Amino acid sequence: MAVETLTNGSETMSPLNGYQFIPIHGEPDEAPDTIWIKGDDDCPAYTRASDSYQKSVEYLSTLESSRNFYSQLAEPLKNVMPAENVTFAHAFDVFDLLNVGSIHNESIASSVTTPQLSQLRYYADAFEWGRNYNLTQPARSIGGMTLAGGILRQLNQTVSTQGNLKLSLLAGSYDTFLAFFGLTNLTAVNADFMGLPGYASSMTFELFTDGNTTTFPHDTADLRVRFLFRNGTDASMPLTAFPLFDHAEDSISYDDFADELGSRAINSVGEWCSTCQSSDGFCSQDEYAPPSGIPSSSVNSDDGSSGLTAVHAGVIGAMTTLGVLTIIAVAVFFSRRKSAYRSSSEKRSSGSETDSGISA
Repeated sequence: MAVETLTNGSETMSPLNGYQFIPIHGEPDEAPDTIWIKGDDDCPAYTRASDSYQKSVEYLSTLESSRNFYSQLAEPLKNVMPAENVTFAHAFDVFDLLNVGSIHNESIASSVTTPQLSQLRYYADAFEWGRNYNLTQPARSIGGMTLAGGILRQLNQTVSTQGNLKLSLLAGSYDTFLAFFGLTNLTAVNADFMGLPGYASSMTFELFTDGNTTTFPHDTADLRVRFLFRNGTDASMPLTAFPLFDHAEDSISYDDFADELGSRAINSVGEWCSTCQSSDGFCSQDEYAPPSGIPSSSVNSDDGSSGLTAVHAGVIGAMTTLGVLTIIAVAVFFSRRKSAYRSSSEKRSSGSETDSGISA
């Protein structure tokens, strides 16, 4: 793969001399398993809750106070975005286009100052946090809830196969990261978790045992889970452990982890259909449709996997060395952009800045 020269004169190439990972498992867009890493897509309850942020006093105030700032940036974007869209209502799109452009395009780099990019980042942080987490409106965090369920499913697979699955690598999106940060109380540890993760940031869940053993532990009390986060790909930013759920230590027992995360998770496709109040696509199938009259919080439909639930199946075994689950925010650059511009082109161009049809 060719080396790319950036606008600052430095040269860059993908890790491992340009090595490209080959997907060995994929899911069609309409497949039920897509919910685990992008549970907010095609979810009516999330859309309504997230859009309600744009009717809040906080949003409307920032929209007005930032107009003059955004008007200065319409010119560099004139070929890709109408001037009327260069506002706080499109905070992430504006930031992403100019930030990436400043890295790869000399013309854009010369048109935007570092302080302006910092301010754009601040506004994008505020906008996306507002749309993806609110303690009093849990539906804004449905993407984080399904990610939590997916994490439990993967770690359960590691445990239930006696450690045969040692590494899981998933690609998610920045808004799902934000929802997960809020759900797991990471913002109480560091307020930076309220901001957008850098491109290709990664969060890792390490399953380990403190015991010096070469055999598979039989007691789950010997298992612990540690959460680690790396913001971006800069070599100066190593994976760093952070405590979850307001715990004092940076690792907790696997049983506590499963209980804490399970209480915040959507654990089945049927539960997602009920929580999202969706009856379209695969939710119209009998196996995923929740029983009528039952609240979504009590629905836990079987999604075709083993009889053990994702939350509790982990207690049947343990690991002798490590099990690692890493989620990388690459979709911020790829599939998330596709989703953002699909909704932007279909909804924003004809909607107002406070229209509930606007999505990030």
